Amino acid sequence: MLGQQRALPYLAVEAFLLMRYAQHSRDSRREGDRYRTLAARVARAPFGIVHPPGTFEYYETMEEFVESGAFDATPGGDIDPEPDSTTFNGQMWLLARRTFWRDVNVPPPRDSPEWRLAQNFYVNRAVQGSFRWSWRDAQLEYDEFRRTIRRSNEAYRDALADLGAVIANHVLSSMDALVSVRLRTRTEGSRFTVWGELAVR
Repeated sequence: MLGQQRALPYLAVEAFLLMRYAQHSRDSRREGDRYRTLAARVARAPFGIVHPPGTFEYYETMEEFVESGAFDATPGGDIDPEPDSTTFNGQMWLLARRTFWRDVNVPPPRDSPEWRLAQNFYVNRAVQGSFRWSWRDAQLEYDEFRRTIRRSNEAYRDALADLGAVIANHVLSSMDALVSVRLRTRTEGSRFTVWGELAVR
């Protein structure tokens, strides 16, 4: 707006950063679609044909644990939480016992507050139904899933960095414009003062 040539580099930088942001955003979405599709086709396939979309945290958990584990280890009657602590559900049950039981290996009576609190903790966090997964006997696909989710995360972080650089470019150009306006105002004010003094004389 001030007609200064320095506007061109700011515009060029912004155009470049916006193109990078768009590219990284597309890469992140593309890799996200890939790891969700791979998870549905391999790890979630044994547990149903309908696969509701999970949150990002759900897929990160799937990256960390080979199996979700069963929700109810012995179907029928009361809930029997997954005992295998190498699975996600088993890890949740272990955490519940550590949190509410005096001894993780000695169960209190099922009608005790300790058991009910641990069971509620487990029920609210354990994976069940069509959200269960297993990468067992699918190591190649599991490795590809983890690589793909990392690529998606990296592209997402790059997109955020690009957006931050766009904001920084806006701030810098605004500061430049502010300084330029003040300098121009000061210069024009000085000229007005000089001409005023000459006119008085």
